[in-house]
Amino acid sequence: MNLEKVISGFFIILALTMNFGFFYGDPTVLDEHSRYELFGAIIVNLIATIYKLGDKTQLGAVLLATSLVADIQLIGAASIWALGEYVTGMNTEVVVAIISFSGGALLANIVSVILFTGDVLKSKR
Repeated sequence: MNLEKVISGFFIILALTMNFGFFYGDPTVLDEHSRYELFGAIIVNLIATIYKLGDKTQLGAVLLATSLVADIQLIGAASIWALGEYVTGMNTEVVVAIISFSGGALLANIVSVILFTGDVLKSKR
């Protein structure tokens, strides 16, 4: 068993599940989406990105790209939340933008998990 693959897979899948946990709910009701879960999803995604930095393969480059996309989307969601909270005021448009950004990150995380799973299934024992 490759411990590095286990740890990397753990953070890749945890990033997906935390992102889904934040995304799930009515996209127009901010009370259904926890700011702490968004913060946790950002941290876990950043950790997953760090683990993907060491992979020098072609697949590793694609995995890193998906992770960077998820990071940018989640940080964008947090930035919009902060902007809405402290500058423009929260309205339905701001809430939908926050959830939409996290949905983009969720899609990037799904692609990452599919690629990671395919790589694991393809590898020789």
